[in-house]
Amino acid sequence: PLAKRIGLPFSALLVIEGFLGSELIVALGFDLGLRWYHFHDLVFFILLPVLIFESALNIDVRLLLKNLIPIVILAIPIMLLSTVITAVLLFYGIDHPLGFPIVAALLTGAILSATDPVAVLDVFKQIKAPARLSTLVDGESLFNDATVIVLFGLLIAFAQMDTGSFSGFHVLKEFLYVFFGGIAVGAVLGGVFMVLYRVVEGSFAKSLISIISAYSAFILAEHFLHVSGVMAVLVTGLFVSWERCKRTEESSFVEKLWEFNAYIANILIFLLVGITITVEMFTSHWLAMLIGIASVLIARAIGIFVVLPLASKLPYVEPISRGYQAIIFWGGLRGAVVVALALSIPLELEYWYRVQSIAYGVVLFTLFVQAPTISFVMKKVGLKKK
Repeated sequence: PLAKRIGLPFSALLVIEGFLGSELIVALGFDLGLRWYHFHDLVFFILLPVLIFESALNIDVRLLLKNLIPIVILAIPIMLLSTVITAVLLFYGIDHPLGFPIVAALLTGAILSATDPVAVLDVFKQIKAPARLSTLVDGESLFNDATVIVLFGLLIAFAQMDTGSFSGFHVLKEFLYVFFGGIAVGAVLGGVFMVLYRVVEGSFAKSLISIISAYSAFILAEHFLHVSGVMAVLVTGLFVSWERCKRTEESSFVEKLWEFNAYIANILIFLLVGITITVEMFTSHWLAMLIGIASVLIARAIGIFVVLPLASKLPYVEPISRGYQAIIFWGGLRGAVVVALALSIPLELEYWYRVQSIAYGVVLFTLFVQAPTISFVMKKVGLKKK
């Protein structure tokens, strides 16, 4: 209720609550023994699959397929371009090759390229925004996050290896193996669980199938086959979603269950953002944060207003209006995935704290500046609250 009254996203107030609560505990002299690095496994292996699977399960698969070309362009070529542009601007902006080498800039650029549409989609629901616009924003985030996580893993591996053994061909081959390997695992398991979802009866049984499918896809891909667990979860979720859409009478409970799961996951993640924020981040890295925010906005603008219009000229692609482009640009918020990846940076990398500080600065900017003003942008392009 307070978030609605003051016009801030619920997630923004969770960050404030986590920060004030943790500062109060420290000020009172308590030490619970918790440190930020304890949260990595919780976020990456428990909460992240929930967010990915829930998005895949509830997206309109038919609309997704209809708009697949622009979504893929947003999620892969534009994401990679944004990573490179952000990295270059950060590298030359910070201008400290020893303390912030190019691999650190690329790592930061990759992390900051992950979008989170939760706050934007809430506004979309309130104003009953066009289904195509919601699908473009949600679809971009869904595929974008999976691609970013694969890229992040490769860059972390490169940052920890001997640069003399590095080759562009090796990275490309590894990326393709991890990325398409995850898709293959997801397709196989998705087919299996789609059949199981069809034959079992009752809402509880179908819900159990959906939970097992999400985590089994992640564990099999990530831990046993060493391919992208997130891509596997994404594809499995799309298969189950396709089957769920054909059985609407038993889908309401499954939908509400996953909506609840994602709600809890988002609450925990944004509380953890507040808990792991320190005042030192702002006193020691405020300039790097500002450079990061400017770099992200510039890279996003180039991708959306220069590259995306080219997709409208492709065959069988419905043009994307300037109004939609403006909303997609300003609605490219950073949230749960950025936090998860920032918490995943190994302490062995001496620049880990600076990268994490920049990531948190960008997340806070999107929560406290972009999210509250997205309604204003929508009004400017003709989408008003009803």
